[in-house]
Amino acid sequence: MGLQKGYRVAVVGATGAVGQKMIETLEKRDFPVQTLLPLASKRSAGKTVSYKGEEVIIQEANPEAFEGVDLALFSAGGSVSRQLAHEAVKRGAVVVDNTSAFRMDADVPLVVPEVNEQDISKHNGIIANPNCSTIQMVVALEPIRKAFGLKRVIVSTYQAVSGAGTQAVEELKQQTRDFLNGNEVTAQILPVKSDEKHYPIAFNALPQIDVFQDNGYTFEEMKMINETKKIMHMPELKVAATCVRLPFFTSHAESVYVEVEDDTASVDKMKEILSEAEGVVLEDDPASQTYPTPLSAEGKLDVLVGRIRQDLDDKKGFHFWVVSDNLLKGAAWNSVQIAERLVKNNWLTR
Repeated sequence: MGLQKGYRVAVVGATGAVGQKMIETLEKRDFPVQTLLPLASKRSAGKTVSYKGEEVIIQEANPEAFEGVDLALFSAGGSVSRQLAHEAVKRGAVVVDNTSAFRMDADVPLVVPEVNEQDISKHNGIIANPNCSTIQMVVALEPIRKAFGLKRVIVSTYQAVSGAGTQAVEELKQQTRDFLNGNEVTAQILPVKSDEKHYPIAFNALPQIDVFQDNGYTFEEMKMINETKKIMHMPELKVAATCVRLPFFTSHAESVYVEVEDDTASVDKMKEILSEAEGVVLEDDPASQTYPTPLSAEGKLDVLVGRIRQDLDDKKGFHFWVVSDNLLKGAAWNSVQIAERLVKNNWLTR
């Protein structure tokens, strides 16, 4: 289908937090949609979503629903993507998948457009959207890598509950009400959606996001480590991560330490290159207490960077603070951004 007429676009998981943001972002970006096809589970079929002033009926996500679809944005969980993504591709759609189902597959590009846009052209029908915490970090890392080289990355994340879904947001609200009213606080959703032990998130910090692996790292931490190496085409890059869930609703924050190769790197040079980098907004003025926060990042498409400083013991070491809206750049916007590049570069047609 040509650009003038627009595209038939499916959004899988249309009732979820990210699916809703995808639809909002398609509208705000005026993406060339001829027909929007919101898809969800059988229990949501028949409900509606709002798009450009109209109520669009949600249909059940099944293989037949992708007939005639040009582009499918998936955000309904890994099991749904594994079940339906290839069905969509078989029917001619290009899939941008926001789950972890295909991220580390060798034949699936894992893309952050500011970092590795050209990888989109190598798709075989599926393009993976990285983990939200990985996306914002590599957007900040790439201009540093280009300017000074990159040897090592150590990151600690401070992640919003919306990263665990709408149920987690409701749980935080309920736990907060219970705590302030003097009632017992119980946990149901966080840190993992399973029969494992849970801790309350309200007024707490949980150093576990997703399940633990045999090496002591969580799946979320391993996603950051492995995805960073794949996106940046640096399999030998040293990366370590600690991922923590905190009791706020939107935007992830990260404390990042990097060691660069160029010993001429400086704080001033780093600020200069980050201030000019695509997708980055520099907010860094200690004298006026200017730095990004999760609240200030909410609703913004860019990655916000601040508190850049040189390590006190290693002149090639630098610390900085990165914040981004996890539902936008960390999910919906990065997916739509990939879709925009597919159209712009004529990579949508296979």
